[in-house]
Amino acid sequence: MTFNEAAIWVKNRAREVGFTHVGISTVQTLDEEGVHLDEWLLRGYHASMEWMKNDTQKRKNPRDILPSARSIICCAVNYYHPYSHLDKPGVGKISRYAWGNDYHEVIKSMVDTLANLLHENFTGIETKTYVDTGPVMEKVWAARAGIGWLGKHTNIITRDAGSWIFLGEIITSLELVPDTPMQDFCGSCSRCIEACPTRAIIAPYVVDSSKCLSYLTIEHRGEIDPQYRDKFNGWIYGCDICQDVCPWNERFSIPSLIDDFRPHEENLSPQLDQWGKMTKEDFSRKFSKSAIKRAKHKGLMRNIEYAMNKE
Repeated sequence: MTFNEAAIWVKNRAREVGFTHVGISTVQTLDEEGVHLDEWLLRGYHASMEWMKNDTQKRKNPRDILPSARSIICCAVNYYHPYSHLDKPGVGKISRYAWGNDYHEVIKSMVDTLANLLHENFTGIETKTYVDTGPVMEKVWAARAGIGWLGKHTNIITRDAGSWIFLGEIITSLELVPDTPMQDFCGSCSRCIEACPTRAIIAPYVVDSSKCLSYLTIEHRGEIDPQYRDKFNGWIYGCDICQDVCPWNERFSIPSLIDDFRPHEENLSPQLDQWGKMTKEDFSRKFSKSAIKRAKHKGLMRNIEYAMNKE
């Protein structure tokens, strides 16, 4: 099998597993992107996410993860569902990606299934799989693999489904013909920058996490800076504003075919007064298979309190 035939075989198997997009990049050291990462960290834009400082060399060079690495198989799947967040007193808002089951578990299972198929067909290869948890600059590799381009809001945008996608990667010793990176089609548009309620997108393609509602409602622990508390507007887990206003999402969003991403009804319009009474036990039981568990009980209760006080 030639390198090109192998690449075609991999892409066919990825689509059979359920991925809507798949692309391949040759493993290289990320010199330019590595400089941007260092500058971003130096300026403290990672906020309290100290783990972002860990393994920076691995983030820049996949061969520090897998010495035999030759290719990175980048996979993506659409998770969009055509429901709207309610701007209604007493109703909270949850980012679309957390409406259904935890994408980490769903996508990791899909990526691992694809990796197993590779091992069955190509003897002696090595693989490492990741889904948003390891030292991999997944958006950079997705752009290099031609899945889409990095939008000004720092999410990957695809031409046929917008930015409502989850990413997963397989770093492998298998040599495959790479795809061509996609052109940046953001153009002069600045809707995402203008719509951000906390001005977290401080420049095109640069987000200061310490100002971002997604960071503040999920990763941040403890009290939130008072200057941002009146910006919640009902958001209690994450924020979709920069993606909601994107023209590519307005025109090309399509419903996901993955059952695990179907919204749980109570997540579409959470009643703040009821959710605010949730115990730790209730929280653990309710969100055991949800990405919402990332915020922890204390964080979610804090967010609900801020959202309710705004009213």
